[in-house]
Formats: sequence, structure tokens, C-alpha cells
Amino acid sequence: MTMTDDRPDATLAAGPAGPAQRPGAVAPRLADLVTPLFGGRLPIRIRAWDGTTAGPTDGTVEAPTIVVRDRDALRRLVRHPGELGLAQAYVTGEIDVEGDLRGGLRRVWSSARTAAASTAGDRAVNHARTRLPVIARAVRTAYGLGAVGLPPEPPVSQARLRGRLHTKVRDRSAIEHHYNLSNDFYALILDPQMAYSCGYWTSDEPGYTVEDAQRDKLDLVCRKLGIEPGGRHLDIGCGWGSLSLHAAEHYGAHVVGVTISSEQKAFIDNRIRERGLGDQVEIRLQDYREVPDGPFDTISSIEMGEHVGASNYPVFTAQIHDLLRPGGRALVQQMSRTSRPGGGPFIEAFIAPDMHMRPVGETVALIEAAGLEVRDVHALREHYVRTVDAWYATFEANWDRVVELVGEEVARVWRLYLVGGALAFEEGRMGVDQILAVRPTAAGRSGMPPVRAW
Repeated sequence: MTMTDDRPDATLAAGPAGPAQRPGAVAPRLADLVTPLFGGRLPIRIRAWDGTTAGPTDGTVEAPTIVVRDRDALRRLVRHPGELGLAQAYVTGEIDVEGDLRGGLRRVWSSARTAAASTAGDRAVNHARTRLPVIARAVRTAYGLGAVGLPPEPPVSQARLRGRLHTKVRDRSAIEHHYNLSNDFYALILDPQMAYSCGYWTSDEPGYTVEDAQRDKLDLVCRKLGIEPGGRHLDIGCGWGSLSLHAAEHYGAHVVGVTISSEQKAFIDNRIRERGLGDQVEIRLQDYREVPDGPFDTISSIEMGEHVGASNYPVFTAQIHDLLRPGGRALVQQMSRTSRPGGGPFIEAFIAPDMHMRPVGETVALIEAAGLEVRDVHALREHYVRTVDAWYATFEANWDRVVELVGEEVARVWRLYLVGGALAFEEGRMGVDQILAVRPTAAGRSGMPPVRAW
């Protein structure tokens, strides 16, 4: 890792007469602390609570400005170095970003990756030699800025779950933390169908919207499953009912949807009454492990498997197998993560507690281990970039109403979530796939058409 000396670099100063040149100025000290993480050149500007600034000044690159409003941000980072500490400081407003948040995150990720790649060859030799000075400098800087001490309490918006991982009670608490936020809040962001999952963008025409992409996704799922009039369909983790209602209205299915969010069930029940679908759609406040009344002709799980957990995933896939009739099809649409298991510190703390993602190949293997035959894996990663972009545009357009509904702290959580999510899919750190499987008959027949109909 490239180290810098203690002298202010010309690229880190605010200018000959700028406040960054004052003795004891905070911003240059912060910049000096973090610059080694980026290979010796800071990709952002920093403005500290004393009004001083540091960062690129040559004007060749439009760098965003990170505003560090008070020492509490540093105290959080001392306690939780990395993603979680930064997220806590951002959602509380102790750190803010001026300029393009997504562009800023992209620059930070790119610079960090470049620095890591440039030091990969000699990391084993230099790791101990470079790590100790960096730690020592961080401790000195923190003491000098008065940032050593007990950290502030975790943000109010951070999840606080109790009990053993992935018990039914804890799973219900995790889901309610995210999905019971407010139906009105989600209605501000999502399309009218309330589809809270990756869309399927089949057109680049200007008039083609996220609502069209979600409709095309629902049609794609129904076609892959081969849903027919009168068929019995199970929608595991049915959300706000977009697929359950679509399969009943447009494909004539008799649908059982299960959710453990009371807010979602109330919302769907109202739509069932409005559309006169009481004879076709039943929504249950029920855990997937408690569904007693198979077999079903088709089963779907749209971005719910991420909440199941690593240890429970074989239980989840076994339940799909056992509830599906021989020859029936199941479709799992699920996000994947290649760099590390789980959902990441920010997601797990603020958005989806206990979330677990894995490489798609591992999920395919788990589905096959349950006795299901995987017939198709359809990657939709780029489609999620466009989907989240559409949600984010709507979110920002309704910012004042969002704050009115959920408060500024939760609004900032969601701003970071949407921007970071779009970037993760854009850069390939996360993916999303539709995995189509079938339960073969005793004779080994799949019942699948010889030529795909989608």
C-alpha cells in the first residue's frame, strides 16, 4: 500500500489562502488519514466541521464533497470501521454528500479497487509493515480530534432483533422491520402493481416505464411456470400481491399467497375485494414452513429466498419439493452475491436483517439437492439496474412526502439503499436470477415442452 508523508500534499489543500492551511485544520488531517486507502490520491473532497476542506483541486475531475459534520461520525468509525460505521454516520446526518451520491460511491469503489490491485503483488511482504503505521496514525488522529470515547447510540432506524437466528418469531420480526414500514411509503416508490422485485425490460422506447417492465416480468414468470386456468398456484412471500393477482386475473389460476407481514396481507385483501377475486385468491398470514395443503401445480418465490437464511435453505427447498405435484414447476427469483455471503453490513443492519445471499451456482445446487430438476437459469442483473434507477427517480421526486411518512433518518437509509443497490448490480457485485425447476414424475418425466415458450 502506498504511504504518504505527514506534509500536506498540493492536491489536498484548499488553496494558498484557503482554510485548510490553518494550523490544526481538521480536513487535511482526515484526508491524510484515509488517502493511503486509495493508493495515495484522494478521489473525493472532504469538508470538516471546522469549515476546512481538503481533496482534489485541479478541476480535471468533478469530485463529490464528503461533509463530516461532527466528531460523532469519527467515533462511530472507530467503533465500526468500514461500511457499517459510514452508514450509521450517513443516516444520522453526521456525514453527508454534496453532489452525485452514486457517482461519489462509484469513484470511491473504483479508487479502492485500483489501490488494492496495485498492492496485491507485494501485500504479503508489506502487510505488517504498512498496517501498523496506518493503525498508529489513525489512533493519533482520533485522539488529536477528540474522537476517542464511547460511540453514539446506534441510529433509531437500525434493526434490533432478538432470539435465535431464523426461528419463526425472529423471521417475522425481520420481515416486519422492512415490509411493515408503511404501505403508503412503498406506494410512493413502486409501480401501481406494487411489484417490489426486479423488472424485465423488453423495450428501450421512451414511453416504456417500470410499470411495463414489471408487467412483462409477471408475464414471463407465468409463462415459464406454464400456469393454466384452474391451476393451483402457491406464491411464497407474495409481497403486495403483484404476482398473485396477475396469475389469477390474466391466467385464471387459483392462488394461495403467503406472507408474514400483516401490512402486506391487509393491502392485498383490499385489492382482492376491489377486483372481485375472492373466489380465486387467498392470502394467508403464514410462514412458508406452515403451508399444509399441497400439492400445487406451480410454485413461485420472488426475491423471498434471500430471507430464508443459510441453514434453513434446505428446509425451504424441501418444502417447495413436497408441496409441488410431480411434473409441476417452481420458479425462484433470487439475488446473488459473489464477494461474501450474507447481505453486507449496511443491508443486514438497516434494510433486511438476517438476509443471506450466495453465488447463484450454490443456490442451484441446493435446489437440486432437494430433488428438483433445474431447467433454466436466467440472469437479470442489468434489468435490476434499470429497475432501481426508476424507483430512485420516483423516490427523489417524492422526497418531502417520504420524509413526512417515515422521517428523515429512514429516508436517508433508503436513499443510501437505492443508490448503493443500483451500483452493486451495475458493477456485478450482486446479481439476480430466475431459476426454473421441475419436480420430475416417478418415471423421470419433467412435463416440460421440448422448445421454450418464453
